Amino acid sequence: MKTVTVESVVNTFKLEILAGGNRLDREITRSKAHRPGLEFVGYFEYFPMNRVQVLGRKEITYLLQLSVEERRLHIGNIVKYHPPCFVVTTGQQEIPFLEMFCDQEGIPLLRTPDKTTEFITKLDGYLLKALAPEMSIHGVCVNVSGIGVLLRGRSGIGKSETAHTLIGRGHRFVADDIVVLKKLGPSTLLGTHNTTTREFLALRSIGLINVVRQYGRTAFQDETRIVLDIELTPWEDKALNNELEVEPQFTEYLGVKIPHIELQLQPGRDTSGLIEAAANNWYLKQLGYSAVEEFMGRLEEELR
Repeated sequence: MKTVTVESVVNTFKLEILAGGNRLDREITRSKAHRPGLEFVGYFEYFPMNRVQVLGRKEITYLLQLSVEERRLHIGNIVKYHPPCFVVTTGQQEIPFLEMFCDQEGIPLLRTPDKTTEFITKLDGYLLKALAPEMSIHGVCVNVSGIGVLLRGRSGIGKSETAHTLIGRGHRFVADDIVVLKKLGPSTLLGTHNTTTREFLALRSIGLINVVRQYGRTAFQDETRIVLDIELTPWEDKALNNELEVEPQFTEYLGVKIPHIELQLQPGRDTSGLIEAAANNWYLKQLGYSAVEEFMGRLEEELR
């Protein structure tokens, strides 16, 4: 199981440490933050204790309305479940007993000036990616007109060169050689680099180039949602069909099915142009348009 340390969250969001600073090594295993509400009135039946606990104005105001003994009791009841950490939002100052209990139990108590909903949105997004199941594959990842494309094929087939041509046509490079795939949901697959190879593209006979240095910041992006899996293969005579509509094929990564297309290479064939056509065609299909249906409709009109 993947985990994220509290220290990583502190560094990412520049949080102020109020208590429990010696236990920033505590691990977070769940991606969504939790705002304790029913727990402050003693109901812990479904308390998600493995999540980051966020205390906004609503929670702190409620605690301040309690008597000293009630406040001590309710805060103590939550702290004893040892969640990874507590985060107080909107820079609130009056947090009685929280610092004392967190120091006693070794639980980091943190503070941010951000508003509650704003902070939770950013934190959830960060944890979702950091804790997502992932795998690495050999290939190239590009973003073609806003559409994430995974290029695969045997070593030396021309994946990197094709990506270089796409960059020259105004599209964006994401990763070369090692593509990291992250599953963000049942049907959402994110493609990114492995940090070490960030911005680098290896071209045979040329060597390693830095895409951002050569082509500018707009030629690169850190990640993209993968919606097409394109495999580059050697040309085989009579292997390709010429039907009006190709039977859909899929490749599965981490349980997510991605539409698969095979592109055979041949000298003079515009591989990058075909990839652009495939990406644009996928987009039109998402809008409900089918070129085949329109074509067949025209034929029917002519036959009437």
